Amino acid sequence: MKTFIAQIIYQIDCDGTPTNQYEEEWRLYYADDMDIALQKARVSATYEEEILIDRHGRSISWKLVAVKDMQEVQLDNGALLFSTIKEVEPIAAPVWSI
Repeated sequence: MKTFIAQIIYQIDCDGTPTNQYEEEWRLYYADDMDIALQKARVSATYEEEILIDRHGRSISWKLVAVKDMQEVQLDNGALLFSTIKEVEPIAAPVWSI
């Protein structure tokens, strides 16, 4: 049995209108190969789609967009599971300062 990590993306809609908000999840799957792991990810990600009513009575839904990435990982002590680099645009001069 091998271990895989899947990146799953959901779109968040409000009353059927896209909000330009997305949820990114990283989930762990055990499978004999990547095809089976991908199938497990698709099934569980679809099962996790949800519609709920918020405190304002709006219908909020999480719709599966994709299983964006699937990688085999070795689960050893200190194993790297996720890494990201953020680029930030520096502010040349503040509009307002103290």
